[in-house]
Amino acid sequence: MRGTSVRSRGRIKSPRCSGPSPHPPAPTAPGCSSISEARYRQPPKKICKTRCRATMSAPGELKFMGYAMTDPSAWSDLRLVEFQPKTFGPEDVELAITHCGVCGSDVHVLTQSWSPVRAGPTVVGHEIVGTVTRVGAHVAAVRPGDRVGVGGALDSCGACRACADGHENYCPRRVIALMGAHRDGVPSQGGFATGIRANERFVFPIPAAVESRHAASMMCGGLTAFHPLRANGCGPGKKVGVIGVGGVGHYAILFAKAMGAEVVAFTRGSGKAEDARRLGADCVVDTTGKAFWEAHVFSLDIIISTVDHFGAETTLPDILSMLYVQGRYITIGLPAADDPLPGLHPFVMAQNGSSVGSSFLGSKGDAVAMLELAAEKKVVPWIEELPMSQAKVALEGVQAGKARYRYVLTQDIEQV
Repeated sequence: MRGTSVRSRGRIKSPRCSGPSPHPPAPTAPGCSSISEARYRQPPKKICKTRCRATMSAPGELKFMGYAMTDPSAWSDLRLVEFQPKTFGPEDVELAITHCGVCGSDVHVLTQSWSPVRAGPTVVGHEIVGTVTRVGAHVAAVRPGDRVGVGGALDSCGACRACADGHENYCPRRVIALMGAHRDGVPSQGGFATGIRANERFVFPIPAAVESRHAASMMCGGLTAFHPLRANGCGPGKKVGVIGVGGVGHYAILFAKAMGAEVVAFTRGSGKAEDARRLGADCVVDTTGKAFWEAHVFSLDIIISTVDHFGAETTLPDILSMLYVQGRYITIGLPAADDPLPGLHPFVMAQNGSSVGSSFLGSKGDAVAMLELAAEKKVVPWIEELPMSQAKVALEGVQAGKARYRYVLTQDIEQV
């Protein structure tokens, strides 16, 4: 893998940048529709070929280039490099990337707050949407020209109990997009790039009613919020607490409301209170207030915590006291390695039979259900689009907490 100049290996297309998307009204139709995974295994009726033309190529001819960190001391200064993709297999799908969301996990990887980075260039980005350019001999669900998404995982063993049960996102041998390695030994690279290859189990057809720019950040931010809501029975008659109104938290509010639940949003201060209400929260609680939890004791069925910093002031007993009988506290934010979950005595959970858990991404079944719900209920994330060459602006914006609420990068590397 080596760095290349923009002029010798690729050109930057004219930027197509837009500001934040209009804030959508909160979903009003309660209830969650029945899910038909087969329905979205079919090609979408409308495919945007014009937007993808700059990066489309004949099968096998896609040039893999991406914006990579080459100097860990300058984590947000990305350089355009050419990289080696994984060996193409019979169950693989190759796509030309048109959009990629920017996630807090990208910042954690580049700043090494989780673990040291590996040697060599690192391309991040794992909220990917693009057009299929090539499919393996055993792939039947998608075909070249289809519009699809790929998230934080790229492959799994396909043979373990988790894979057989439709929980391939928990496969012990899964291949992740960030800092992983494919089975052929090639380092995995992310979506700040022209293309990517993934096993079909991790490739999700996108309904025609969902725009690519909106689907992109659903591939991680949306799926990370939707999976625990679905797994823990979110729906009509349930009351869901969402801690943290950020990129993932705004998705938790959107999806919980679309699924028919009553939503209570918890946020520090009042700066995001109005946003939370416009996203669909029925109640907004300022967590800097004294004993903020007391008004909600024994009332919530599910708490989704999206924060990635706990701090000394976090008191889990107070938070868990808000759960109703057998309620679930699910933490989906992943703090730095030196910021663990605060200590907890089992006696606290015994008071209401509550439990503490977490989750990782989501399965293909979750992704299909999420996209179907987004299409039916018109779930639209709040995003700001930037050309992919301005990834530095987005990454530093995420680190500074400026995103409202997801950055999405649009492809600007032109194949030559």
